[in-house]
Amino acid sequence: MGGVLTAVALGTALWWMTPFTPIQALFLSLAAAFMGFAGSLTMAAIQRDRGVKDFGSTIEGGILDRVDSICFSAPLFFHLTRWILVSPHPIWFH
Repeated sequence: MGGVLTAVALGTALWWMTPFTPIQALFLSLAAAFMGFAGSLTMAAIQRDRGVKDFGSTIEGGILDRVDSICFSAPLFFHLTRWILVSPHPIWFH
């Protein structure tokens, strides 16, 4: 919970570096943080189900353990960003 709150606070505080408003930055950082948490839990469940302790020996702890959070959060962030910035009539947060 502390990691999610820290990520949301940091993502919202750095809104001025992005093309987003502070409310949009809050929403995007909250969505990315929660989906990162969900991705980590999901990939851990898949690893446990398949009996895989560490996925790869290149990096200590395994490669999948380093990217499991972005498996869910990166696609969501991409599509939300595209919807906010490219959509001809964004529905929210002007």
